[in-house]
Amino acid sequence: MSGHRKTILVTGGAGYVGSHTIVMLLTERYKVVVVDNLSNSVKGNGSLPESLERVQTITKCDIKFYESSLEDKDTLRTVFSENKIDAVIHFAALKAVGESCILPLTYYRNNVGGSVNLLEVMKEFHVKKIVFSSSATVYGDPQDLPIKEDHPTGQGCTNPYGRSKFFVEEILKDLWKSDEDWGIISLRYFNPVGAHHSGLIGEDPLDIPNNLMPYIAQVAVGKREYVSVYGSDYSTPDGTGVRDYIHIEDLASGHISALEKLLGKEPTPKGFHGWRAYNLGTGKGHSVLEVIAAFEKASKKSIKYTLTERRTGDVPASYADATRARDELGWTAKKTLFDMCADMWRWQSKNPSGFHRESS
Repeated sequence: MSGHRKTILVTGGAGYVGSHTIVMLLTERYKVVVVDNLSNSVKGNGSLPESLERVQTITKCDIKFYESSLEDKDTLRTVFSENKIDAVIHFAALKAVGESCILPLTYYRNNVGGSVNLLEVMKEFHVKKIVFSSSATVYGDPQDLPIKEDHPTGQGCTNPYGRSKFFVEEILKDLWKSDEDWGIISLRYFNPVGAHHSGLIGEDPLDIPNNLMPYIAQVAVGKREYVSVYGSDYSTPDGTGVRDYIHIEDLASGHISALEKLLGKEPTPKGFHGWRAYNLGTGKGHSVLEVIAAFEKASKKSIKYTLTERRTGDVPASYADATRARDELGWTAKKTLFDMCADMWRWQSKNPSGFHRESS
């Protein structure tokens, strides 16, 4: 365990990736301050969202919470004035690809404008360490597989969500070029899945799930009838799309590894100054039918599915090379596809309504 008690601001900390990362931060004895506008979260019984109440149950540690959007700079200034923030992990973003095509201005205002607000307030308070939770969507349609960090970004982004992540990465690069005291790490990943091994926290889509694994889980628990498999004639081993999946706890540990590089840990005790991107993933892809089969094995449930037409914009295969994270951060994904499915099923079967309490 880390001996220091540095304070980390986590934006969007009540969400899926944020809440699991906070578990690891608290386990490693960091202090945690959270800003979240609860746009994708369930309110708890007290002052915290339900996800963070459960994080406190898991860790037996307290979380300081501010309900606010990053569009509200005054509240952001209050957060920094009331807490000595050492670094920021920035998750807060709208993330539904389809919705971003319908509401592009909302996505740019929140994802890009909110990030600029955050960075301006960080600069005011001389906090110049940030881990940015980016996305492998910045690569667009992959030119080569597996995708490495030097793959072109921004050229093939197919939706406003992906472009918003690309724009923020470019803003962060320009910020560092203007002031080399900044330490900035962008983490790019595709499909976080699974849940905390306790089954207490996991992914809780507030509407119809946009991603494959939570949809499969809802079919397994009886909330939905079947999974639609979009495209079965791709040039892949079984004809269905191949994607990169990563267990949420592996992804959370990747954020901790990036934070430790920023703050300083041997062999760089003074911390990292610069801008650097890392892929987080297993380094291999799994097809839709592989994921369904693995979930059936983990849940001992039959998953009904139907083969349908390809979706516009989907590519046959997309997965990342995570060698740089291994070599420079000392991080590798450890959990298998079966682990992802087993933990996802534990969460879903224990919480069929997600974070909504059954009595409500």
